[in-house]
Amino acid sequence: MSQMLNFGKKHCACSDGLPPRAELAFGEAEGLQTMFALGSLKASIGNGRQDTVARNQMDTKTRLAIAALLVRVATVDSDMSEVRAKELHRILKSRFRLDDSSATQLIADACAAERRAIDLYQFTRLLNETLDDKSRHQVIQMMWEMAYVEGRLNGFEVNVVWRTADLLGVSSRRRVEIRQQIAAERSVSASR
Repeated sequence: MSQMLNFGKKHCACSDGLPPRAELAFGEAEGLQTMFALGSLKASIGNGRQDTVARNQMDTKTRLAIAALLVRVATVDSDMSEVRAKELHRILKSRFRLDDSSATQLIADACAAERRAIDLYQFTRLLNETLDDKSRHQVIQMMWEMAYVEGRLNGFEVNVVWRTADLLGVSSRRRVEIRQQIAAERSVSASR
């Protein structure tokens, strides 16, 4: 029986501060790649210090939106179990190259943001504005990783991932491919 941690919807620690800036990285299986190359023209326009500040704020908001979506998957049917909390911490730490305290702070901030959210749209709107197609696919991949952490899926988790994928413009075919890839990876690691 897994122990419950205070990261669930009803028990998230609220923090007013945003997590510190960290380098973004992606791809444990594909090697280290830049995860969220903000390829839009909006991210490129500007100059000097103002451009850097704007990009840092966008990176922080983007990370927070992604983390909040992962919290939603992890807590959609109950409070967050210890297994889910550890997986959430691992995903955020490795994907965003965060240290332990930054990952913990991001989780606390994401819990608070998710708890205040009425729906998924506020997160997906931001991600649609800042991420390219490949990066949005990677968000769905992280969500499937979170959903499969305990080895089984339930309808609530599947529904959240599918609705998010739809809002992010990830095709049905691609989301099924990503789901099958994660399921295969989980079954291989479970058989070791």
